[in-house]
Amino acid sequence: MSEPEDEIDASRAPLLDHLIELRQRLVRCVVALLLAFGVCFYFSEHIFSFLVVPLKEAFGDGNGRLVYTKLYEAFFVQVKVSIFAAFCVSFPIIANQMWAFVAPGLYRQEKRALLPFILATPVLFTAGAALAYYVVMPTAFHFFLQFQGESGGLEVEALPSTDAYLSLVMQFILAFGISFLLPVLLMLLNRAGIVSRAQLVSMRRYMIVAAFIVAAVLTPPDVVSQLMLAVPLILLYELSIIAIWFTDRKAAKAAPAEAEEALPEAQSEPAE
Repeated sequence: MSEPEDEIDASRAPLLDHLIELRQRLVRCVVALLLAFGVCFYFSEHIFSFLVVPLKEAFGDGNGRLVYTKLYEAFFVQVKVSIFAAFCVSFPIIANQMWAFVAPGLYRQEKRALLPFILATPVLFTAGAALAYYVVMPTAFHFFLQFQGESGGLEVEALPSTDAYLSLVMQFILAFGISFLLPVLLMLLNRAGIVSRAQLVSMRRYMIVAAFIVAAVLTPPDVVSQLMLAVPLILLYELSIIAIWFTDRKAAKAAPAEAEEALPEAQSEPAE
């Protein structure tokens, strides 16, 4: 009568160990995020000054300025800047803790398959954020500021608020950074057997439409920003198809070698 209870107790022990380890990993992530927030809050003015550079260059004449219409707006802008920068700074630590928790439950082949995607994720996100900061935002801000001037006998001047500008910058960076993770998503789906290269090729025309829809949702409602996101998305989709072609070709070449290695092992096993 005690055997089923012993089995239940034995199954509970690994679960409790995993929950304890998960709690420890989450605590480390929170500590890393809080420490990064403290450092970033101390340098929040410098970080915001860096984010303001594209707008400053777009004004060009030095007459541009940012305003805030609420007494607490400037403070909360620094808090938002600190949170945004803290997450970017602490992301490697958070990703490392997530990988350390998941990796022991994976086979060696699965680790080798996932590791390149994990390493490529921050690289692609940084590339998308850099494109947004150095190319897209200056171009978009120049376009927006062209509407300054005289209209109906009144002077029209752009006076963006600090909170609205920060929200726009974060929207640009997150939209381009996350969109540049498209190759990682498609290659993971291909590795999992959910989609094939032939299916991706056949869906090319739908992807073009989807790219413009995503760009319209994630970017401000202007044609310049939408085109500058939709075009890279389409190019990344084509690059993903090419990358999947290379990986499929490599896997096809490696399959016979793996079969030859597995054959002697199967022959050496004693018959039951």
